[in-house]
Amino acid sequence: MSKGKVVVLGSNATRIETKGGYWGNTGQYLNETVVPAMALIAAGYEVVLATPDGTPPTIDKASDAPAHFGGDVATYEHGKVFYAEDPSMKARTLRSVLDEGLDNYAAIFIPGGQAPIVDLMQDQEIGEILRHFHEHEKPTAMLCHGPISSVAAMPYAREFRAALIAGDPEKAKEWAQGWQYAGYRMTVFEKAEEKVIEDTILHAKIYFDMPFALGLAGAIVDTGPDFEPYVIEDRELITGQNPRSDHPIAAALIAALDRKRAAA
Repeated sequence: MSKGKVVVLGSNATRIETKGGYWGNTGQYLNETVVPAMALIAAGYEVVLATPDGTPPTIDKASDAPAHFGGDVATYEHGKVFYAEDPSMKARTLRSVLDEGLDNYAAIFIPGGQAPIVDLMQDQEIGEILRHFHEHEKPTAMLCHGPISSVAAMPYAREFRAALIAGDPEKAKEWAQGWQYAGYRMTVFEKAEEKVIEDTILHAKIYFDMPFALGLAGAIVDTGPDFEPYVIEDRELITGQNPRSDHPIAAALIAALDRKRAAA
């Protein structure tokens, strides 16, 4: 019998705006999606993938490699098969999850890749889901670029994002008023880590870096060494810094879920 359901909130973005009016290809990271999902299932939890339009996320080509699975080709191949064939990875819409009732879900997990910067951070249904989990103090985990999705809980998330892209931090700070996660400690993909992606994959600069945006909104942002596993827990919120934080954030989320069950 399932210990409870965890909704994995995925992105449908395939392109990201960059400075100079260009667009780069983007998506969701394979390991960041499947490693926690497989760990949750192994721990006895049911996983449900949901996206804005109900189709599975596009996997970022940069993540489609054994290097993101510790160099283990067999583990990488297993992760690819899991994503392509496991019933838990057959996406449904965010709206269907809301209509089903959020009380049916024990936790949220939001993986990264740069895609959440495009859609999830300004999606109103993501905001509705996040506010419910915040109000009910249910485990909410976000990995790599996933933590930027937390700004969707703001009353004016779209305006906040637009001000960041316009290079108007003071206006962005105004739009961030009332953010549920102001004052929370969290981590996110770090500026120096982002530069590697910009220089080697996008060949362009994105409009804002993640620690700056979250700090502007009121978060207490703490990052560890570049591309080393790093996870922070503050109240119900669990954040991981980068792709290599996939196993540690899965362990932290499962522990938080188990504690919640034990206390019930």
